[in-house]
Amino acid sequence: MASRTNKIRPIRKPIMNRDQGEFEPCWALLRDAMTDIHLQNAGRLSFEQLYRASYKIVLRKKGALLYERVRDFEQEWFRDHIMPNIAALITKNLINISLLQHPGSSSHERREMGEKFLCGIRDTWTDHNRSMNMIADVLMYLDRVYTLETKQPSLFAVTIGLFRDNVLQSHIGTAADDVEQDFVVFDILCAVILGLINMERDGDIINRNLVRKITAMLESLYETDDEIENQRLYLTLFEPRYLEASTEFYRKECEKLVQEANCSTWLRHAQRRLNEERERCGTAISIMTTDKIASVVEKELIEAKLDVFLAMEGSGLKPMIDNDRLEDLSILYQLISRVDSTKSALKVILQRRVRELGQEIEKALKNIDFSVAGAAAGDGEDAGEAAEKAKAQTLNPAQQQTAAAIKWVDDVLQLKDKFDRILSDCFCDDLLLQSAITRSFSDFINSFNRSSEYVSLFIDDNLKRGIKTKTEAEVDAVLDKAIVLLRYLSDRDMFERYYQKHLAKRLLHGKSEIHTEKEMVSRMKSEMGNHFTSKFEGMFKDMELSKDLTDNYRDHIANLGDADHTKVDLNINVLTTNNWPPEVMGGGKSKDEGQKTDCFYPPEIKRLQESFYKYYLKDRSGRVLTWVSSAGNADIKCVFPKVPGKETGPLSKERRYELNVSTYGMIVLMVFNDLEDGESLSFDEIQAKTNIPAPELMRTLVSLSSVPKCRVLLKEPATKNVKNTDKFSYNAQFVSKAIRIKAPVISSISKVEGDEERKETERKNDQTRAHVIDAAIVRIMKQRKLLAHTQLVNEVISQLMGRFKPDVPLIKKRIEDLLAREYLERVEGDSSTYRYLA
Repeated sequence: MASRTNKIRPIRKPIMNRDQGEFEPCWALLRDAMTDIHLQNAGRLSFEQLYRASYKIVLRKKGALLYERVRDFEQEWFRDHIMPNIAALITKNLINISLLQHPGSSSHERREMGEKFLCGIRDTWTDHNRSMNMIADVLMYLDRVYTLETKQPSLFAVTIGLFRDNVLQSHIGTAADDVEQDFVVFDILCAVILGLINMERDGDIINRNLVRKITAMLESLYETDDEIENQRLYLTLFEPRYLEASTEFYRKECEKLVQEANCSTWLRHAQRRLNEERERCGTAISIMTTDKIASVVEKELIEAKLDVFLAMEGSGLKPMIDNDRLEDLSILYQLISRVDSTKSALKVILQRRVRELGQEIEKALKNIDFSVAGAAAGDGEDAGEAAEKAKAQTLNPAQQQTAAAIKWVDDVLQLKDKFDRILSDCFCDDLLLQSAITRSFSDFINSFNRSSEYVSLFIDDNLKRGIKTKTEAEVDAVLDKAIVLLRYLSDRDMFERYYQKHLAKRLLHGKSEIHTEKEMVSRMKSEMGNHFTSKFEGMFKDMELSKDLTDNYRDHIANLGDADHTKVDLNINVLTTNNWPPEVMGGGKSKDEGQKTDCFYPPEIKRLQESFYKYYLKDRSGRVLTWVSSAGNADIKCVFPKVPGKETGPLSKERRYELNVSTYGMIVLMVFNDLEDGESLSFDEIQAKTNIPAPELMRTLVSLSSVPKCRVLLKEPATKNVKNTDKFSYNAQFVSKAIRIKAPVISSISKVEGDEERKETERKNDQTRAHVIDAAIVRIMKQRKLLAHTQLVNEVISQLMGRFKPDVPLIKKRIEDLLAREYLERVEGDSSTYRYLA
């Protein structure tokens, strides 16, 4: 039987002892390498050898010990080699200037001393950062294994954080011999940077690159070694102090500007400060602070005293607007947009100024003498030329009022152009400001009780005069301006009444281009709807149908071959009563002018009327035609025989003229056709022969006897006013250079209404409004059946706002009227609720 031989083996060395024996040589190698790195003598080191040494230590589970040794080494290095140099930089003079802010040194001395200190901190940080990066590379395996397993901060984070703990947060009082008080280095660092920034704000030149190096250092350091993003030293320590110091700086600067500068200077200064701070953040501080420092400037330099600067006499917002300081207004808008999204301060002053300027336009009319043409000439017209025009033409009272109306509208349009230019060039077409300006224009325009009439007169004047000489673009501009004014009017029904009257006179007297009239109405239709322009379009249709009717009637007369009927050429306008204004149709006379009467037409005209009436009713049975003599005109061929005893000159021969007069004028002249030479007729006799209403007859006789160019009648006495006792006779010595003579139709002049006329127009308009409100109430109640009083009033106002601004008392009155007429009834038990009665 074989036996196993027993061998005695040597005892192994303990594992811990072997690991310990390997750690110390490796650590010694690493410690010497770190010393060389700090001394910038790392050229002879072998990265592979050092990496292997740290690898062995970690592999032998000595990572914790190596972690502690490296940290302790760096702390000793700070204590022995770095802090003495830092303490040498901090002198009592530096503390007095930066922290205690003692006066007595020049800005140059403060800048040099501060930059020297920052250079020392920068160099120390640069050396430490470079050294820690190299050491972290050597000990990379320690971070990959040990720190990840133990979830501790990386070795680089710990060692780089030592700069925070040993330098920035160190107390200098005991380290520096000439410093009596105990200070933290960071306090001095922050105070120096803030001092340099304020010096630059005051106009000095500083080393921005140096400041940026320091702030970048603070961005790289954290409150703890865990390196939480929002706990950077820059954000937690430096930035709050920077913003606080900037707040105080700009608060004082704003107070100084209020005392010493004007609004224009303040605008440019604030704009420059914003640009400076943005640039400074990009080059010296940090882009992380750009928005925050901008908010400081906005709050302290712009918002704090905004109302004071805007109200400054001679330089505030009001003078900017009045003097067209577009650049200032543009800067102001940009600044206010930064601090107030609603722009309330700018909006309030803009609205008030628009209303003030609008009221000034109205007041200015009272100080202008419109008795001569050219009194309201624009600034661009030559003064001498205006004077010549003034001498050449004197305006009658009606023309003066019309000139005042045109002046008012022109000034309002110029004011609108002014604010449109400000809005587009300075306010970037801001919708809030645009709405505010629009409301202000609407307020002052509608506060002027003649605005609807004046706007209609403006359109009337432009369409009657000069359209033929205007280009298509110029015509479009006139039409656009008219539509702009219409948008502001709240009483559009009043405008409709005036425009209908003015349009009728233009159409009947051929004063404008029909295609331009239609274009104007088409734009009104697009802006205000079909209901607004239905009567205008009906007037156009009547004129077109009348032209065809006239042509057909002439053909009819020509085919008859009756010589008696061809002596008079008849041009007919058949007008639909509902489309045309009562003033034109003969039903709009005031109380003084009496009721409508039929005048006595000459036999020739009477026969022609009967002939046309028969022709018209041939295909239109049941129609009724009423002749409106006040709206027509006639061309009369006049023969003035040779004056006995005159051998030379125009009176020595027969004179033939073609005289264009109103229908009334034609009737009056035909009366004188039957008189013998030397006979005369009194006013009462003429009226008895013609049955023309007295006011119309007076205007007609003034036109034929007082106007020099068409004085075919002689008046006795030769005064401008016509009385019942005045006598009129044929002017046998009438002479004119022109063959065709147009007698002015006094009643056809588009003029501003007098007080009595306006009251009459308002009375008629109120009657029309009552019918419109009645229709709206019935329409609403028919749909809703049952409705409370407040809801009914609100719905009526909502429906009618497009035509006019309904008066609540008038609505209540119309409701009561409809209750009395049994269109509505009150609900039993609830008197504020109405029920519709079918």
